[in-house]
Amino acid sequence: MKFGPISFQPGEVAKVALAIFFAAYLADQRELIATSQWKIGPLRLPHPKYLGPVLIAWGVTLLVMFYQKDLGSSLLFFALFLVMIWVATQRTSFLVIGGGLFASGAFFAWRTLDHVKVRVDIWLDPWKTPSGNGYQIIQGMFAMAFGGLTGTGLGRGGDTRIPAAENDFIFAVIAEELGLVGGSLIIIAYLLVIGSGLRIAAATDQVFDKLLATGFTLLLGLQAFIIVAGVLRILPLTGVALPFISYGGSSLVMNYVILALLLRISDQTSKRSMNRAAAEVAA
Repeated sequence: MKFGPISFQPGEVAKVALAIFFAAYLADQRELIATSQWKIGPLRLPHPKYLGPVLIAWGVTLLVMFYQKDLGSSLLFFALFLVMIWVATQRTSFLVIGGGLFASGAFFAWRTLDHVKVRVDIWLDPWKTPSGNGYQIIQGMFAMAFGGLTGTGLGRGGDTRIPAAENDFIFAVIAEELGLVGGSLIIIAYLLVIGSGLRIAAATDQVFDKLLATGFTLLLGLQAFIIVAGVLRILPLTGVALPFISYGGSSLVMNYVILALLLRISDQTSKRSMNRAAAEVAA
């Protein structure tokens, strides 16, 4: 979207807004959702009226996948809500039901949507079209192999031969220029950020803060996993941004907003702990 000379990607803002909305909704409704039961024989499932949000989230992801052709965002939105509702209720049935919905939606998309079928086909065998749809994956594989253990050196990679090197395949460029060592350090850095976010979520005693920190951490971690896994051919390419590295001002700004809010939650948790300790000493 453009407003005069300024342009931004609304999807990046939507990710943060959805995490806040999900956290607020689940903090308010978690006890009702967690205690509701619908018995079908030996099964104990959540009541249908509380499955509504899951089904709505599933439907929205399918619409995003169908109309926007954005596999990454659709996967991110659904996984975000699914994990957050599990954290809020501690009911594995939501993970089972959500996993089944995801599998059925993925199969439906693969069978009916041409752009999804192309992504899966080039993931399985990029050599079928080495100068066509598979060109990007093949060049990325060559780049990472050429980087070896320590890489070719900063600025000495052949990123010009990789389409969208600054976006989808930025990790391939890093692996070429910094090698296996540099690529591994990038992954370790993401793991440290994720670990810090989860510690912040575990430390707070406020339900909303706990869910919000979990959602924000999941956003950063899942985006990093999806893009790295796509480059390494663990998953089909989905087209999300690698946090703090891929080209894109909107993504960069919103990721820093996520970090700022995580630090705010951590600071508030520390202040509450200090106040409680001071009150106990005074008593």
